[in-house]
Amino acid sequence: MASTNVTGQCPGPMKATSNGAFQNESPLDFALPLIILQIVLVVVFTRLLAYFLKPLKQPRVIAEIIGGILLGPSALGRSKAYLDTIFPKKSLTVLDTLANIGLLFFLFLVGLELDFTAIRKTGKKSLLIALAGISLPFVVGVGTSFVLSATISKGVNQLPFIVFMGVALSITAFPVLARILAELKLLTTDIGRIAMSAAGVNDVAAWILLALAIALSGDGTSPLVSVWVLLCGSGFVIFAVVAIKPLLAYMARRCPEGEPVKELYVCVTLTVVLAASFVTDTIGIHALFGAFVVGIVAPKEGPFCRILTEKIEDLVSGLLLPLYFAASGLKTDVTTIRGAQSWGLLVLVILTTCFGKIVGTVGASMLCKVPFREAMTLGFLMNTKGLVELIVLNIGKDRKVLNDQAFAILVLMALFTTFITTPIVMLIYKPARKGAPYKHRTIQRKDHDSELRILACFHSTRNIPTLINLIESSRGTGKKGRLCVYAMHLMELSERSSAIAMVHKARNNGLPIWNKIERSTDQMVIAFEAYQHLRAVAVRPMTAISGLSSIHKDICTSAHQKRVAMILLPFHKHQRMDGAMESIGHGFHEVNQRVLQRAPCSVGILVDRGLGGTSQVVASEVAYKVVVPFFGGLDDREALAYGMKMVEHPGITLTVYKFVAARGTLKRFEKSEHDEKEKTEKETDEEFVRELMNDPRGNESLAYEERVVESKEDIIATLKSMSKCNLFVVGRNAAVASLVNSTDCPELGPVGRLLSSSEFSTTASVLVVQGYDPAADTRPLVEEDAEYDQSSRDISDLTA
Repeated sequence: MASTNVTGQCPGPMKATSNGAFQNESPLDFALPLIILQIVLVVVFTRLLAYFLKPLKQPRVIAEIIGGILLGPSALGRSKAYLDTIFPKKSLTVLDTLANIGLLFFLFLVGLELDFTAIRKTGKKSLLIALAGISLPFVVGVGTSFVLSATISKGVNQLPFIVFMGVALSITAFPVLARILAELKLLTTDIGRIAMSAAGVNDVAAWILLALAIALSGDGTSPLVSVWVLLCGSGFVIFAVVAIKPLLAYMARRCPEGEPVKELYVCVTLTVVLAASFVTDTIGIHALFGAFVVGIVAPKEGPFCRILTEKIEDLVSGLLLPLYFAASGLKTDVTTIRGAQSWGLLVLVILTTCFGKIVGTVGASMLCKVPFREAMTLGFLMNTKGLVELIVLNIGKDRKVLNDQAFAILVLMALFTTFITTPIVMLIYKPARKGAPYKHRTIQRKDHDSELRILACFHSTRNIPTLINLIESSRGTGKKGRLCVYAMHLMELSERSSAIAMVHKARNNGLPIWNKIERSTDQMVIAFEAYQHLRAVAVRPMTAISGLSSIHKDICTSAHQKRVAMILLPFHKHQRMDGAMESIGHGFHEVNQRVLQRAPCSVGILVDRGLGGTSQVVASEVAYKVVVPFFGGLDDREALAYGMKMVEHPGITLTVYKFVAARGTLKRFEKSEHDEKEKTEKETDEEFVRELMNDPRGNESLAYEERVVESKEDIIATLKSMSKCNLFVVGRNAAVASLVNSTDCPELGPVGRLLSSSEFSTTASVLVVQGYDPAADTRPLVEEDAEYDQSSRDISDLTA
């Protein structure tokens, strides 16, 4: 009888699945359909919030924190019917468990991104800034804890409360900071590198302090318990380095580049993550530590780390992690902050947090001779909170160190300090935005011996051989200092959090590659490094990390800052084995079009059909036939100037075909209202060609021929007769009517579209050139942009 009473008072756990509504069973009374509904609601709600906050350049974590709070008792949860239906208390164990499993794997990914080697090599400047940015906020947090314990947290265990408050106020969220820096295009700048290095040190220190806080917050009355927890935790870290790291390294070595990672290795790694989490939970320092430590000791190089991330990230970040914010929001009741005292304490906590972090960081930065404005920017950047902050607060609440009111105050503090970071940084950090006007914005120039600067962009290793072979062909007579190439790796910053891992690959803009102490393992950089050692060409590596919608700003700004004469862009299609052209993405297509519209210099789009084959060609083996079809106009003159630059190379033979219209085939001979302008263009073309004929650079390597054509078919037939060459160099806006019916790829122009079609040729590469026209560029020297970031300075072009 007694057991019947107990059963009546303690309802059994929820069953997993229902028999369906037709059996008079509500799906919301069963665990599986209820958790499905909760996941869908949380994901849809937080994604909608993220969409609305995107114009404010807020990281997604802000939307997830706000979404969790709004779904909890602070807003929607004030309706008892809503809470009892969607988030009943009996379902919270399943929700918390699933959210924590997602969190385990997310922290494993964070550990994978955190490169301990880079942290060990952190410079003194970043280390000092990091230590100051931890120490002062921790001290301020300790002082604040006494105020809270005397008001809203009376009777709390003082020592763990002090440590939790210190940790909560001193944390900098490494992944969130990286996302903000990327959004503001500060990731590869000096200030971005200092902030990322300092945040990495801060992250490791925060986890050590959190482990200490958890060890001190146990229920055991003996202080020896805390000592045992810390000793066992240290023992686990040593075990991870001695045993787990070699196991993961062994599996990584057996996964060579270009081959799929065995399913067994992925399974073993994920099992190790869960096992390590079990061990640290048993020790008493929370399961999260095990997953994080495994991520840290995992090898960072090679495909193993990348493929692990790809396999688990979307599921974890997209579906499971938002549940953690929802679970946290269900514990956050903002309505507990009521009365002048509570709101005063909230303001106090926000002010002390900002004071400690900003003053500590600014003070250390000024000691390191960082200018005041940059130091202030670093202070606000380092004040960013995020997921780790919520983890600290949730552990504190679960361990009864933080009550409801203190928890709500600290969650709002984390939300506020992160929310203000982006707008304040955009307001205070405005580096010099005026680009000095420069002279050589085109290949055409009077002084042929002056330095030629080219910004060569590439997406992947596929672009490298042809790009290097084109650069080799463009280096002229080989005199040292004649050619300087800025090789820019275009890296798309996707919505995935792992995109931040590319921070570790970012190189110093415009600095020689071998100035790095350690040798690079990046194949793309090695290729340019090897080429530079062999040739009298200065090659400077650069990295642009940005969304495809704005990466053109990075390209154009870098082109102006480096004072380049031409930007080389890879075509958005590559050639398959069967000769057909296949697109690598519409986003890259739009990037090329935007660069053409906003470039401060000439632009070349390279349609790659394997110039010189699939490998870099040594100088003695360069033997290319280059053809320049000349119809007339600014772009054709620039294309011809580039051809004349190439013919200086002893391995290049250049053939120039000047097309002469018999009866109105060419644009400029058609009747129009611009007859006077066309006449001037024609005279300019003829003068340019006459100069070409007298140019001593050509010698026996240059052939010139005029072709009289009467129709479009004549032009196509003449061009097809040249299709056995290695490279066509053509003007984008050639003075000729369209040669193909398709309007696809307008960035290639009428001739380029024909030459790049699979029907025309499968062997000849094409360089489509757009010459810089100062008369057409009416932008001001500085284009003020409402959404300011460092690379959105659209530096205009003045005539030299």
